[in-house]
Amino acid sequence: MDTHLDILSLVQKDLVNKSCKPVGRLGLSVENVFRCLLLRQIFGFSYEQLAFHLSDSMSYRTFVRLPSHLSPKKSCLQATIRRIKPATLERIHRDLLSKWLEQGHLSIDQLRIDSTVVSSHIAPPSDSQLLNAGVRVLSRCLAKSRDKTGIKLRFTDQRKASKSLAFQIFNAKKAVKNVLYRDLLKLVRVVLKQVERSLLQVRADGALSSSQHKWIHEVTHYRDLLLKVVDQTERRVIHQERVPSLEKIVSLFEAHTDIIIKGFRDVQYGHKINLSSEGKGFITSLLIEEGNPADSDRFLPVLKKHQENLGCLPASVVGDGGYASKHNVTEGRALGIQHVVFHKRTGISYLAMGVKQKTFKRLRNFRAGIEGNISELKRSYGASKAKWKGHEGFKAFVWSSVIAYNLMRLARLPSG
Repeated sequence: MDTHLDILSLVQKDLVNKSCKPVGRLGLSVENVFRCLLLRQIFGFSYEQLAFHLSDSMSYRTFVRLPSHLSPKKSCLQATIRRIKPATLERIHRDLLSKWLEQGHLSIDQLRIDSTVVSSHIAPPSDSQLLNAGVRVLSRCLAKSRDKTGIKLRFTDQRKASKSLAFQIFNAKKAVKNVLYRDLLKLVRVVLKQVERSLLQVRADGALSSSQHKWIHEVTHYRDLLLKVVDQTERRVIHQERVPSLEKIVSLFEAHTDIIIKGFRDVQYGHKINLSSEGKGFITSLLIEEGNPADSDRFLPVLKKHQENLGCLPASVVGDGGYASKHNVTEGRALGIQHVVFHKRTGISYLAMGVKQKTFKRLRNFRAGIEGNISELKRSYGASKAKWKGHEGFKAFVWSSVIAYNLMRLARLPSG
């Protein structure tokens, strides 16, 4: 870290609020915050655990370089660490790779590519639970309207009835569920009518304050999501219609979450990532995808991202069998790559890939190493599930895991 102090200037832009007056007690420095982020990802601490260990362990305090009088609380750590933007972390990743390439730490002759899924921090979705969540959140907004808007709204609280119906649906047999779903949908429509009436009442007040604008934005956000859940429930449950994955909502709170089905395996909820690693295991490029694009369509974008990060392309590239296509071979070799190989040939000749059978087997064995890289990234650095809220939080969590992973890889390299 001491040899890469210039990356702190990138973090500083996200942390420093120039509108604040330079008065009061000194808090965490930029270096303190970034080292806290790394410590959290390396050990998988929650903010509460991180705060405890920073107050209890001299080793951790020394790494973070905390002043003797400072022991940040979990709220302080969360508020500061979460201000670092994913674009900043991606830039840090790119700058670190460029320096390590200049210093000769990276092996750029061979590259391997694969994909995996990072899960969102949500419970397994069901229509009944999503409907109940919508009723709960909107009713809570209406209940707190006096504090938020200064206007007391009259409404009938349906949260208890909604929770009861959702519980019954969860435990009911299939024949009974349709009846219960109809009852729950009627209840949801009652709540939506109350919401529309309340929005008209607040807007009719005239000039709106900032707190009223914020309340209206929150209510309309969850109302629109709940309307989508109502639509998909009616189509799936009532009309027995097959709803495409791209049209489904799986969480009201992490609405960005995609439904990912890889082959015939279990359904996963999160985002697919495509990544590449070189011979020493450093992750050289990473793309956080929207939707569930085919791996074969993402082979060239990963290569171009690697080239953007390092300024060069390897002599040999090997990807998982899902990336295999004649188009990718042709385009890859047109970019100047000597060997473009896939784990499964799928009808592509050795000649087209630019290899002999012996070279193909060697590169196929080399590709297997990325499975270990992905496993370590997910098990040891928390990338199996992104626990920060929102789409930006999801991306920031993944990038912080990748940076911590790469820095630990560098620390483990033999000295000299």
